[in-house]
Amino acid sequence: MIRIIGVLIVVVYFYLLMAVLVIVENPRISISDGTIAPSPTQTETPQMQGIQLPAPGRVAPDFTLTNLDGESVSLRDYRGNPVLLNFWATWCGPCRFEMPFIQEVYEDPDWQATGLVILAVNIGESRAEAEGFMKNNGLTFPVLLDSSSSVGRTYNIRSIPTTLFIDKDGIIQHIDIGAFPSSRGIEERLTELVFGEE
Repeated sequence: MIRIIGVLIVVVYFYLLMAVLVIVENPRISISDGTIAPSPTQTETPQMQGIQLPAPGRVAPDFTLTNLDGESVSLRDYRGNPVLLNFWATWCGPCRFEMPFIQEVYEDPDWQATGLVILAVNIGESRAEAEGFMKNNGLTFPVLLDSSSSVGRTYNIRSIPTTLFIDKDGIIQHIDIGAFPSSRGIEERLTELVFGEE
């Protein structure tokens, strides 16, 4: 009996170790062909309300949020421009990790010349929290406040960071869940989005 318990413990330990290795090796999930859909949340999702969930190949749902200057910003204002739409929070370690890479792309004159728009949607936090984080970390790209998490629910955001790459026609081309490990990963996605190159 003791041997059986010992074998079971070893088997369980092995499977747990393998699961951890899979997560470490594949920290980001990419949804680019529409075949993988985010799982539903336990709260009411747009799918439950009869609204199609955002996915590659579909039009990005419009929204209006307030930026850190108190101005209203709508996604539709940027139709005609490629958009990097990032969902994040200050308490999220992976979000904090990738923020300098987003800043690097934001400051790059080559990407600015393409008309690229970066919108970072802070989920569930106050203006003071988001603004303090941006200032303390020297980040200057636009932040929109989704304090009620309503836009996060519309986009069915289940984990952060989540980044959507939206083309100039407002169509979602890619959804990446998890932090980018470098600015190069972001730029590769943007090259596909802006120039249609893989």
